[in-house]
Amino acid sequence: MRHPVSRLRARALAVGLALTVVALVPAGSAGAAGQYQWAALGDSYTAGGFVGDPQPALGDASRDGCDRTTGAYPGLVQQELDEFPPGEPVHLTNVSCGNATIDNIGKTKQTPISPVQPPAGGWPAVDPQIKRANLNDRTDVVTIGVGGNSLPFGGMLLKCLELGPKTGESCREHFTDPPAGEESIQDKLARVQDEYIEMLAKVHEAAPNAKVITVGYPAVLPDRASDCNRLSLTELGSIKHADIDWLRDNVLKPLNSTIQRVTSFFGDRYVDVYSSSVGHDACQPAGTKWVEGICGDAAGYWPSSLPGTALNCGLINKRVTLVHPNGAGYANTAAHVERAIRIALLER
Repeated sequence: MRHPVSRLRARALAVGLALTVVALVPAGSAGAAGQYQWAALGDSYTAGGFVGDPQPALGDASRDGCDRTTGAYPGLVQQELDEFPPGEPVHLTNVSCGNATIDNIGKTKQTPISPVQPPAGGWPAVDPQIKRANLNDRTDVVTIGVGGNSLPFGGMLLKCLELGPKTGESCREHFTDPPAGEESIQDKLARVQDEYIEMLAKVHEAAPNAKVITVGYPAVLPDRASDCNRLSLTELGSIKHADIDWLRDNVLKPLNSTIQRVTSFFGDRYVDVYSSSVGHDACQPAGTKWVEGICGDAAGYWPSSLPGTALNCGLINKRVTLVHPNGAGYANTAAHVERAIRIALLER
């Protein structure tokens, strides 16, 4: 199911934009060599993790531990672009990787941590995504979905889960007035902004002719924390309602604002998936939620327990999803990213 527009309407938009591109893109421009080059960079919200089939497939010698899947938005968008090409075919190079930080895009190697069939000794480090994607002056479009792991949002969420049952303690206080050795949320966001600026500069340097599109994060947390059942691990578990409100207003929304602000500074396009996903957060019932909770529904190859923690979702016949998009969530993101890519190619 496509969100928030129907598949029929999405196809009509795709055809219309494709015809416009054919009419307006001059000969000799990017894409004249026979196909557009699109590189998808990002973290697990781009890679997919547990939605769809592993890509490369399980058992394939080229698996790298990054947990890319066919059900994530790059694959969904590619299907639509294949069916209705924007003037020329679009070739996707997807090097997104679960647990990637901003620095892993253009600066530092990453050691993947996939729990799915890891090799003996663990996964080898992979090059920065700019290098893996071979960005160059022939790259037409780059999409980037990254930032959460640089806070890290997942680590903060687990801390809030840990402090949830404790009377008189909150993760808001922990990250606002942190203990020694821990950054405050203000310092985290300031650092993320600096890292994002450096990352986008490197992307533009590597792909000087590309249209760059950044992708924000969806509304994984409810507008009303009271929507959450603190006894349910399929939602946000024991996290205090006040901390859920704080995470939404003082962490997630400022993170998206930071990404959007830096994107605008570079003259690039920001894709807002937050607005369209409000009301589809992890605390909504199955069928309404576009984000799985701490535990949730996932493909059979995905684990039910989290190594190094007491979290065991298998006890409730679920798997460890740690507040990540499900198929409906990726369909929503795909609709917005597809539109942004078609507009970007139209502007070339």
